[in-house]
Amino acid sequence: MITIIDYNAGNIKSVQRACAEVGVEAVVTSDPAAVAKAEKIIFPGVGAAPSAMAYLEKIGLDGALKNAFKSGVPILGICLGAQIVLESSEEGNRKCLGLVAGKTVRFRVEDRLLKIPHMGWNEVDVVKSHPLLDGIKPGDEFYFVHSFYPQPASEKDIYAVASHGGDFCCALGSRNLFATQFHPEKSGRLGLHVLERFARWNGALTA
Repeated sequence: MITIIDYNAGNIKSVQRACAEVGVEAVVTSDPAAVAKAEKIIFPGVGAAPSAMAYLEKIGLDGALKNAFKSGVPILGICLGAQIVLESSEEGNRKCLGLVAGKTVRFRVEDRLLKIPHMGWNEVDVVKSHPLLDGIKPGDEFYFVHSFYPQPASEKDIYAVASHGGDFCCALGSRNLFATQFHPEKSGRLGLHVLERFARWNGALTA
């Protein structure tokens, strides 16, 4: 059973539908007590870091997520959920969850033909192996919608990059946490495979 965290940050139902499509049962909750009992957690989201963090703190989900991470519960962050697991965000200069050292930064592109937000399909280059990225080949594309991106403090936490006016981290991880800036639930067959692998993942960094 996968627990999907609902914190008023959108795309919850599409994640739940994608889980159902690969035969994975998933429940949606905003209850910190339910998160505390979760076997696996998906932390999705679209929107702004300041309002998302304010809501997480208001209802106690920030503490529940930190405890789950410390306890070794497998966690998958998606989009905004991949940004606010870091220590801070340039979006509103907001302190975030701090599960992974680093910050979320705004795209700064010099090429005026490159639009922000970065939206659409883009190639993902795996730079470090991870059980959730098994089977991804050079040239494989995933779906993105974002104006900010995660920037881990250590290269050891970067597992994949994409390019938009320069390379940026699009998949990061630390211990039992893995997070993608792209949307697996909107990325067709390849995205569904990421969710399938997460459903089987025990939180270890080796398969």
